[in-house]
Amino acid sequence: MPELHDLSPAAAYALLQTNPNSVLIDIRSSMEYLFVGHPVGSVHIAWIDEPDWSPNPHFAAEVEQLLTGKFKGCQPHTDISVMLICRSGKRSRDAGNALLSAGFQQIMHVDEGFEGERDDDHHRSTLGGWRFHGLPWEQC
Repeated sequence: MPELHDLSPAAAYALLQTNPNSVLIDIRSSMEYLFVGHPVGSVHIAWIDEPDWSPNPHFAAEVEQLLTGKFKGCQPHTDISVMLICRSGKRSRDAGNALLSAGFQQIMHVDEGFEGERDDDHHRSTLGGWRFHGLPWEQC
């Protein structure tokens, strides 16, 4: 089985800029995606979301549907570089492993996530993450 690859936020952004067969999927909850912010150009498919906060049983099928629609003529399980991002890189690892188990082959996760780990004052985006590195992001 293929392995999950770790990418820094900068490496993920660079891959998006240079590989037209790549996509960044933000797997955080709907509220995180909308109100905390998200990488510009990312697509939202929640891995865990309200109201029950359990893994999405349709996650792999939703990713496949996205890839089939977005990348015409490509095989979604083999031809597309799929990068996953969450808050700090933990949920994206679980979601990535679920995609690998479902037969996807080019799965990566952003190891620092969107906000990174908490600092000594319990603040995020001060030690790492997409925002910390000044990469393009937006919020609703």
